[in-house]
Amino acid sequence: MWYGGRLFRPIKSSKSSETTTDTIFKYEQVGDMVTATYSGGQVRYGHLIGQVRPDGKLDMRYHHMDRMGQLRTGVCLTTPEVLDSGRLRLHEDWQWTCGSHSKGQSVLEEI
Repeated sequence: MWYGGRLFRPIKSSKSSETTTDTIFKYEQVGDMVTATYSGGQVRYGHLIGQVRPDGKLDMRYHHMDRMGQLRTGVCLTTPEVLDSGRLRLHEDWQWTCGSHSKGQSVLEEI
């Protein structure tokens, strides 16, 4: 599974997520290390770093500043799905490590 150079946007998110369909993620990859920058919607600017596990899932940590100027942090385990078109769909199980510490799910699709 190769994530580098791919762009994603959320198509579904839990209520406690700050991402919307206006949030764009740009992924890069070096070996088993994956990074991404993201912004749009309620997110002013964010960054994530993760590791591709042998099963292709991503074990990630993220942080961003939202439009209200709050710093937010969290963890995420992402399961990839290859669509018939060859594009990727990412199924995310995440949890905030700040604020409410709530959990949620998001689905991102390659654009």
